[in-house]
Parts: sequence; C-alpha cells; structure tokens
Amino acid sequence: MHETAARYYADKVRQFGASPRGVDWNSEASQVLRFEQLLRLIDGRELTSVNDYGCGYGALADHLHRAGCRCRYTGFDLAESMIAHARAMHEADPLCTFTSDLGAVETADCSFASGVFNVKQDHPSGEWHAYVLATLGVMDRLSATAFAFNMLSSYSDREKRRPDLFYGDPAVFFDYCKTRFSSRVALLHDYPLYEFTIVVRK
Repeated sequence: MHETAARYYADKVRQFGASPRGVDWNSEASQVLRFEQLLRLIDGRELTSVNDYGCGYGALADHLHRAGCRCRYTGFDLAESMIAHARAMHEADPLCTFTSDLGAVETADCSFASGVFNVKQDHPSGEWHAYVLATLGVMDRLSATAFAFNMLSSYSDREKRRPDLFYGDPAVFFDYCKTRFSSRVALLHDYPLYEFTIVVRK
C-alpha cells in the first residue's frame, strides 16, 4: 500500500507540480479549509513541534507559519519527489525538516494527516480500513499531546462516489479513537466538504 500510494502521488506532483492539484486537492481554497479544521486541535496552545504525516510539498508548514505558529515542523511523505519539492521550497527555513524515512520522525507535540486516507486505488476497502487503523496507531505513538486527521465521509452522496476512493464511517472512527487512544475526541463534520475531521487530545 505504501508503494502504490508513493507512485500515485509521485505521478500527481509530476503532472501538476508543487500545488494543491499536485497533492490531489481540487483547489487551494479546499486545501486551506481542511487545514483550518485540523488546526482546531491547537485551540490557542503554543506548540514546540509538529509532525505532518503525508506532508506533500509542505503546504501545512506554510499555513502554520501564516497562522503565527512558529515551531519545529517535520514533514513525512512516502513519495521521494514530494520530499524533494518540499525541501527546495523550504530550504531557507531552519525549523522545517522533510523526510521519506518514517524511522527518522521523532515524537512531536502533535501530528496531522490531511488526505492520506482518501485514495485507496485498487485496494479492497477492508484492507484499506486496516491500513488506516494501523496508521492511526503510528500517529498516536508520534504525538505527545494530540493528533488530528481527515477522511472522506460515508455520508457522501452515493452516486458521486468514486471506486478508487475510501469513504470512512465517521462514527466508526470516532469510536475507535475514543476507545483506543483517548477519552477526549472531537468529530468535526460541519464544514462544506464531503469529509470529516477527527481531533484526538490526550
């Protein structure tokens, strides 16, 4: 699954460059709206470090900085070409580090994952569901105080769904996070996209 995901996003960035379309978002506006939901995790707190799981070209780092959050940022992505773009775009920022080696990612105050669970390609939904749960376990281990992620929603209009995308049941993932990771879990499903965001505070 890691290999197919890496190839998919490497192809996207080759086609569209370091841009929202290069990480498979329809527009910059929708990308920013997703970031705003994820950053509800911060809730005014000062952070010293952040992990971005599936960082693409590092757009979340730029959004954090624009929001006034100047902390150590580590971006992880499976696609080497994404990491190359991210490094080139942030080479002057000493607070930003990018890697395709998950073993090099250290525990941070909190971690974010935006869009990494959406494109299952030809993988069966059951296998992809198990992959998502395993990845959430990794995010939990890499996060000292909190983590947040988003996912396409099973409440999306059935006739508009694509067979290569994964649509998660928000209640199932809320329950999983609530019972496995923390009693302090928020489900955000009130913004105008066919997806949801879950915030887990420890």
